Amino acid sequence: MRHYLSELDLTADEFRGILQRGSELRKQWEAGTLTATLPHRVLGMIFEKSSTRTRVSFEAGMTQLGGHAIYLSPDNTQLGRGEPLADTAKVLSQMVDAVTIRTFSQESVERFAEVSTIPVINALTDLLHPCQLLADMQTYLDHRGDISGKKVAWIGDGNNVCNSYINTAKLLGFQLYVACPDGFEPDAEVLEEAGDAVIRTTEAAEACADADLIVTDVWASMGQEQEQKSRELAFAAYEVTPELMGLASEDALFMHCLPAHRGEEVAAEVIDGPQSVVWEEAGNRLHAQKALLEFLLNEQH
Repeated sequence: MRHYLSELDLTADEFRGILQRGSELRKQWEAGTLTATLPHRVLGMIFEKSSTRTRVSFEAGMTQLGGHAIYLSPDNTQLGRGEPLADTAKVLSQMVDAVTIRTFSQESVERFAEVSTIPVINALTDLLHPCQLLADMQTYLDHRGDISGKKVAWIGDGNNVCNSYINTAKLLGFQLYVACPDGFEPDAEVLEEAGDAVIRTTEAAEACADADLIVTDVWASMGQEQEQKSRELAFAAYEVTPELMGLASEDALFMHCLPAHRGEEVAAEVIDGPQSVVWEEAGNRLHAQKALLEFLLNEQH
């Protein structure tokens, strides 16, 4: 029985295997030849943070695989009335086949997994967003092949998606440049454990020079909306513009996990331009997560 709480819960070969399977599942979906590989399986989804892509992709994914998903929020479960997380984990382990959790604390997901007897998937915490990296890496694979040895530039806030990129650089063997202003660095422990797979800089141009992939995210993540104005000032030099994209390699791709704010972290000409693969990236949340669910629920039994 396996969990997916961090990218590093998988080996590099397992991670790449899920990407390959995700690509296969996308091709099947596009051809209209869906196969019910998880018939009658049930996924419980605990969401303490709002969501569009994560909720829809997991629900649609389970349906396409022949299973079912149940959405649970604190407002309509006993979690909202103070039931201990461990008790909820023990109960759901008796009723569903896997649980995905979108919440604030990474510690909460890890505590849930410690007592769960079914696979637990991290659907986003303040520290990491590992499902997003499956989709991003599948998208790069589909367009450019294996990302090993490539240069990737992260521009902007050292947030949870940035931390996940750091873990994945270590796992898959690409060089990651993280360009962010002082005071907005990624998690220090995550950064330290990645070693020389990651180079930290304050210069966006340095990170983008000859990059094969440029990635950004909103400047104010969920729960930071009150900091929007101060963050706009701090990140003013970190908008991904056509000029920054022009420093990258000729066939560089642009990604963003969405939702995006045109004119802030990315120019409209970039996100809506020919190098952007953000819509396919968003769509691959569906297929990469289907491959992950198959891995956790079928291949490990």
